[in-house]
Amino acid sequence: MATLTLTVPEELKQDVDAEPLVNWSAVARAAIHERVSQLKLFKSIVSRSRLTEKDALELGKKINRSMHERFVKEHPEAYR
Repeated sequence: MATLTLTVPEELKQDVDAEPLVNWSAVARAAIHERVSQLKLFKSIVSRSRLTEKDALELGKKINRSMHERFVKEHPEAYR
């Protein structure tokens, strides 16, 4: 198995050191594996897409607008 060295903020290192029963290598390995799997899926979807960048941006704007309208409708108290 290959070795990967990570740099983390000192506070995070202290938190990790405070939990000696956790297998942090396994935690990091699982998190990295999950992200790599997500990226592979994303690349697979994008490679088959016929959308242009302009189309994708427009679709994103429509989705954001729709989500905003839904949130306002479901949580009007947040906008008082």
